[in-house]
Amino acid sequence: MCSALIPFVKSPTAVRVAPFLIFVGLTFCQGWSGGVGLYWLYLLKTLVGALLIWRLRPVITEMRWAFSWPAIAVGVGVFAIWVGLDPFYPRWSKGSAAWNPLAEFGPGSAAASGFILVRVVGSTLVVPPLEEVFYRSFLYRYAARPRFEEVALGEWRWFPFVVTSVIFGFAHFEWLAGILAGVGYQGLVCGKKRLGDAMTAHAVTNLLLGLWVVGRGAWHFW
Repeated sequence: MCSALIPFVKSPTAVRVAPFLIFVGLTFCQGWSGGVGLYWLYLLKTLVGALLIWRLRPVITEMRWAFSWPAIAVGVGVFAIWVGLDPFYPRWSKGSAAWNPLAEFGPGSAAASGFILVRVVGSTLVVPPLEEVFYRSFLYRYAARPRFEEVALGEWRWFPFVVTSVIFGFAHFEWLAGILAGVGYQGLVCGKKRLGDAMTAHAVTNLLLGLWVVGRGAWHFW
């Protein structure tokens, strides 16, 4: 590992929080870019996120994929909730046009296909580890006790469960579906006592949502 990262990785808090904040910071920058820059910034964000996961994987021991039928079921269920509830409650306004490469670059163009692929891959393989480590490994346990490493991963605490689910929900434009997603993902961690099932469920949700967006032209989800 790069020597410049040594002080960084020695902090259990920093390795779980900083990558998420970097990712969120780049997401915020997307809102200011507009036009073609929006898509190139998403590519940059995805590459940076993947690099952070790769470099910090040896340090964040709980960041390991785990596959189980409950994880698949929760992932599919959250997708159904995300899409099914959409017409029935007000969402946060994005304040900008939907992320639609077909409208920006033209249907059938290599650029549009490439950026759609980047979005699907990024939301499926990069977003889940970064978000689950922050919300489920750090925030949930920190809400239970500031010295969060003293709290076992998946230890049931009602207050952190509610707080983390609500914060996770309101971090998304689809806040109600987001809260229910947070309940499902956190429930997996508490039930399985590991993070990997939540990562898998999150990945399944995002993959199905990406396929839905592209197949149905439901670009407002992006």
